[in-house]
Amino acid sequence: MATLIAQQQPTARPVKPTTQLRTTLWLLVSLIVVAAFWSVQIKWSSLADFPSQLIKYLGLMLFPPDWSKFGEAFKATILSVQMAWIGTILGIIVSFPLSFLASRGLAPRAVNAPLRFIFAVIRAVPEVVIAILILSVTGLTPFTGALALAVGSIGTLGKWGYEAFEGVDPGPKEAVRSTGGGTLALIRWGVWPSAAPEVLSFWLYRFEINVRASAILGLIGAGGIGKMLQDNVQFRNWDAVGMLLVVVVVVTMAIDQISGAVRNKLIHGTWRAPRRAS
Repeated sequence: MATLIAQQQPTARPVKPTTQLRTTLWLLVSLIVVAAFWSVQIKWSSLADFPSQLIKYLGLMLFPPDWSKFGEAFKATILSVQMAWIGTILGIIVSFPLSFLASRGLAPRAVNAPLRFIFAVIRAVPEVVIAILILSVTGLTPFTGALALAVGSIGTLGKWGYEAFEGVDPGPKEAVRSTGGGTLALIRWGVWPSAAPEVLSFWLYRFEINVRASAILGLIGAGGIGKMLQDNVQFRNWDAVGMLLVVVVVVTMAIDQISGAVRNKLIHGTWRAPRRAS
């Protein structure tokens, strides 16, 4: 009888969620966007002329490019790739052990909390600013660019690393602990085998990022793509700029394709990403 009465009692209607907070957030975002457009003082007339100017300069650069600059452009591109490679390797060497120390469950909180803060600070500083700070010691050399990329890589790879280590399946870790294994055994058998494909793919992805960042570092005199681009734009050698762009695009796309295939092999076990089921 009590059950029948309880079933006949009307159920309370769910409370309709308020939209006041959402409306306030949208207004705040809209004000920020408007303020940003207002503060940069955009010349809308110049913006309207941008498509025609873009077509004009693309024509100057690519129809035709200066093929006599091919060798110089290729050497500059390879130099940027070397800067990116050295910076990535140095970043891996430093960030890899620190990622374990920054992982909860593998190191005390008194250790991983400061390391996480250091990674966050490094990520907040652009590689160009890091290069400017380093060049006072090393001077304007490609090694300056490589060191700047290495420092920037430490912040990113350190974060990606400890997130990958903390996200592994707890089963292997519990199995190692149950057998009395220490921290090193836990890392070797409980964490690294599961996290290795993801971490290795992160390393390759960071190398791709560094290839692009090396071009920006060249603009401050670190050599490579950016240095050649700056020199030719300064003297309005647009056909030489076009040749550099052609080489950069081809080399960068080749690196992306090779790196992407290797990352798919590491993560999915195949050279191509598996297709999603429709």
